[in-house]
Amino acid sequence: MKQRILIVEDNVVLSQLQKKWLERSGYDVVTTMNEPIARKLMGCQEFDLILSDIRLPEGSGISFLEWLNKSQIRIPFVIMTDYASFSDAVYAVKLGASDYLPKPVYKDRLLELVRDLLKPLSVIREEKTIVRRISTQAKEVERLALLVAPSDISVMILGANGTGKESIAQSVHQNSDRGNGPFIAVNCGGIPQYLTASHFFGHVKGAFTGADSDRKGCIELANGGTLFLDEVGNMPLELQVMLLRVLQEHVYSPVGTLKERTADIRVISATNEDLKKAISEGRFREDLYHRLCEFELRMPSLAECPEDILPFAEFFRKLFSEKYRRVTTGFTVGAKELLLSYSWSGNIRELKNKIKRAVIVTRQELLSPEDLGFDKEMIIETCRKDRSTIMKIRDEERELEQVKLALEKSGGNITQAAGLLGISRQALYARLRKYNLK
Repeated sequence: MKQRILIVEDNVVLSQLQKKWLERSGYDVVTTMNEPIARKLMGCQEFDLILSDIRLPEGSGISFLEWLNKSQIRIPFVIMTDYASFSDAVYAVKLGASDYLPKPVYKDRLLELVRDLLKPLSVIREEKTIVRRISTQAKEVERLALLVAPSDISVMILGANGTGKESIAQSVHQNSDRGNGPFIAVNCGGIPQYLTASHFFGHVKGAFTGADSDRKGCIELANGGTLFLDEVGNMPLELQVMLLRVLQEHVYSPVGTLKERTADIRVISATNEDLKKAISEGRFREDLYHRLCEFELRMPSLAECPEDILPFAEFFRKLFSEKYRRVTTGFTVGAKELLLSYSWSGNIRELKNKIKRAVIVTRQELLSPEDLGFDKEMIIETCRKDRSTIMKIRDEERELEQVKLALEKSGGNITQAAGLLGISRQALYARLRKYNLK
């Protein structure tokens, strides 16, 4: 099945040129000139990538991206602009855009970006080394993931948004007997409700208005591999009933036919919801919960694992510096202090976005607090702490020099050295231990 791309561009010549480039590279491309029609297309077709201009006759690329976020539709989104491209690009990235393309758009850069965003997960895993978390809590989750991977039982991953639940799901998949099969990820809250059955089970030609050909669903695409259900707590009740049958009987029927097909899949799910509360409120089926949660993994937040913050920041700095062809070498002391003191409610995803922004906007090799986009009050407070830390370091350096000088003048005699410093012998011994002096 060809990957489908939506181009939202009012310059007909440019959109048709891009359409030709992409179709010759094997993609299925749909074009439109404004945001309202783009929204309608999202309701009746499935897309793997969106390319949108900033300025449109009706609406804009930014408002379209905001609508997608509000609708919880997670699709790679690329902004194209020639209007103050830097500020527009930064704002779009902050909203969650995957990347940006400055105009004029060149064929090679466009195709390279699209290939990068749409390449299979297996290829991405071969090209990029994922940073390993070093905290005890995260290592324990990884250990359990490796233990459960070969068993083929259903796994549920719990944790706040942005903690890396999909990364752990991929680790379970890769280390299982299904590792060479497909890994299909689905955001259960990001699909229009009237399309959920078709999205999961597929449909046959003529099943409903607009179904002009047979289409495979996620279950068929995941056959022989793993189906990852992200935000499973948002799954509609009607779909929960259908999924329960798949898990119990390992069969399903595409929309528009009663002919059954075999479902050879392993299901891994993830949620940040309290599913037991959802069960008590009638929003989630208890029998489905027990089918999905044969083994539970709980992801710690980034705030619980501060030792992971700087290694992740350094990993993302190198990653985005290479991607955006920017020369950076590290972080200033103030930037590190901010990274360590921030609460990170958005966890690893928020940290990733902060570093991406910093790499894009920086004008120096060391990323600064201003580059990271923190508010001014937080930067001022951190700088004040930095000055206090620097003064403390300088005071200790001065004290060390005084101790060394007193020992030198006294020929190593502790009593005389203590007298020169105006402190007791016990206090001098404490300083010798502090500075590891003999």
